[in-house]
Amino acid sequence: MPPRNDAALTFLQSRRSRPAKTLVAPAPDRAALMPLLRAAARTPDHGKLEPWRFIVIEKPAMARLADLTGKAGERLGKSAEDIAKARSQFELGQLAVAVVEVQKASPKIPAIEQTYSAGAVCLALLNAALAAGWGANWLSGWASHDAEFCAEAFGLRPHERIAGLIHIATEASAPPERPRPDLDALTTWMDQ
Repeated sequence: MPPRNDAALTFLQSRRSRPAKTLVAPAPDRAALMPLLRAAARTPDHGKLEPWRFIVIEKPAMARLADLTGKAGERLGKSAEDIAKARSQFELGQLAVAVVEVQKASPKIPAIEQTYSAGAVCLALLNAALAAGWGANWLSGWASHDAEFCAEAFGLRPHERIAGLIHIATEASAPPERPRPDLDALTTWMDQ
């Protein structure tokens, strides 16, 4: 067995995402972000397909994305409230990493496993950022699921989609703990 890592286990049992609206400058610079991306890229990946890639959204790009979100909301007939909420993740954002799922043709690896791998990358990046002392939050939202928005905003191709937008910056205030799942209600033990 590998050696026990109590610090890592304690971190995982107590980790807490930070609300994106509470993240403020500074955000990690490129040198500080690379180890986090490296940690995220160590995610399970059946067949070593690397069915994901990263787009780092730095502060200067946020205003353009907020504007494109507003236009997408109008095109989709979203309410003013929905548009304002969707715009705010970019208007308030300091830095975000778009984790892009890239479906790759494979006779062995089903598409769903590639989707799971992209989701695992999102969680790994979120946890790496938190472990490194940054505030971080995994967001998506209706705009990130709209192919036209994603093509215009991020240059995504038809076989790509956003798995998550991981916002990373400095935590302005610690969030309160929230209720956690009842493991007894969710766990079945099979002994035969």
